[in-house]
Amino acid sequence: MEPILEVKDLKKHFPEVKAVDGISFSIEPGICFGLLGPNGAGKTTAIEVIEGILRPTAGEIFYKGGRRGSTFKNEVGIQFQNTELPQFLTVKETLLTFRNLYDRAADMDYLITTCRLEEILTRDNRKISGGQKQRLLLAMALANDPELIFLDEPTTGLDPQARRHLWEIVRQIKSQKKTIVLTTHYMEEAEILCDRIGIIDNGRIIAMGSPRGLLEEHCAGATITINLDLDDGLLKSFPCQWFRKEGRIEIQTQAVNECLRRLVTLGIDLSTMNVRMQNLEDLFLKLTGHELRA
Repeated sequence: MEPILEVKDLKKHFPEVKAVDGISFSIEPGICFGLLGPNGAGKTTAIEVIEGILRPTAGEIFYKGGRRGSTFKNEVGIQFQNTELPQFLTVKETLLTFRNLYDRAADMDYLITTCRLEEILTRDNRKISGGQKQRLLLAMALANDPELIFLDEPTTGLDPQARRHLWEIVRQIKSQKKTIVLTTHYMEEAEILCDRIGIIDNGRIIAMGSPRGLLEEHCAGATITINLDLDDGLLKSFPCQWFRKEGRIEIQTQAVNECLRRLVTLGIDLSTMNVRMQNLEDLFLKLTGHELRA
């Protein structure tokens, strides 16, 4: 199947930093592709170059098999990381205004229903909550009925309930065979929504694949967490990776039983211990050596 979006050796350099330093990937139609990384990793800069907001230093961008052309911005949907809504307009007036900016407009009822805006249509933009604002911004990104949609950290700053509501909307949009490019630093979000992910750090993609495939390849074991400050010499005797993290010790191992026997033999208090399967945050930590949420 021909990719709907293909990026080849994309670079964006500023005088003080190489924000994007040669990334390449392709996205098949109808999937959710996640670009993951900590703040400052280069994911937002990469997306803004692909969207046409910033000029690339080097590299090529292809859309539907051809070079990205002048119609690209009119055909794709974009939800920016930070957007100020027009003041003194209602939610409905804002949505109507944005629909009129495009040659092709999505059905108004579809936008309202999909993004769950029914109860706030007559409300002034200045009087809606953070979660309601994000749902309106998502509806604005869908205003031209795009096949390809960019969502740049759409749930940052939302409470858990509002975040999960937005996840449900994104899954509904994906079920309509639309293609989504999502940037996030929430690992649970990526595991729930994304079919494929690229992990970016220091402007480079360091791993790419399906969330489950990457975990099976790099993090097949479990993480043992102990809320104690253990001695480095003691920890170095373990034949596995370990990290200090926010006042606790995390041990990553594929031999859980052996590791637990070792801890018991050493007389370590295990009353605060937690054992869980490794996740995408563990994967990032293993590949880069530092926490994902830098």
